[in-house]
Amino acid sequence: MTQTTIPARHGKATFLKKGQTIKVINTHGTQVVDTFAFTLDSEKKIVTQMSMQHLRACLNKIIPAPGDGLFNNRREKILTLTEDTTPGIHDTVIAACDEDRYTELAGEAGKGHRNCADNLVEGLAELGIEAPQFTPSPFNLFMNIPIHTAKEGEKRGNINLSFEAPTSEKGQYVCLKAEVDCVVAFSACPQDILDINCKNPVDAHFEILD
Repeated sequence: MTQTTIPARHGKATFLKKGQTIKVINTHGTQVVDTFAFTLDSEKKIVTQMSMQHLRACLNKIIPAPGDGLFNNRREKILTLTEDTTPGIHDTVIAACDEDRYTELAGEAGKGHRNCADNLVEGLAELGIEAPQFTPSPFNLFMNIPIHTAKEGEKRGNINLSFEAPTSEKGQYVCLKAEVDCVVAFSACPQDILDINCKNPVDAHFEILD
């Protein structure tokens, strides 16, 4: 089976036919892979996009598990998560990083930092597809964002989250089955300031299974 590299800090996209499955491999075990999916019209214009807001409402959960659908902005199933060899820790809450995120974290040093929003544009452009004006919130595969409930004595609404290293191990993977013809785009997240990639972005890979 041919593996395609998602280069460290860059984006990659591929077409999927209905019924095909894509296997997303955390090659080194430490890399977050921002994952986007879109349906297209006959002129390769985006019609719908996978939506984490709609996914959470449809599933009544924050993290999908095997057997769960991944939904678009019309509440239609675009992919199904069919297999997950990781501990099952992924993220649907955090937005794709962008240059503004890095200037927020690092000031002037963050300007020009590679980011997932630009990587989405890069990946789609290779297929001749114009990216949406506003970057959708991705399904952040392998990303570990614990949500911490209020501690004793704190106000009930005081719920926080943190950015932690992935819980996955080298070679673990997730499989996503296309429920419709679509394009799936990935970004090997360039985050090297917070712990989410162990501060060391590396390559990931995918395989298309017929």
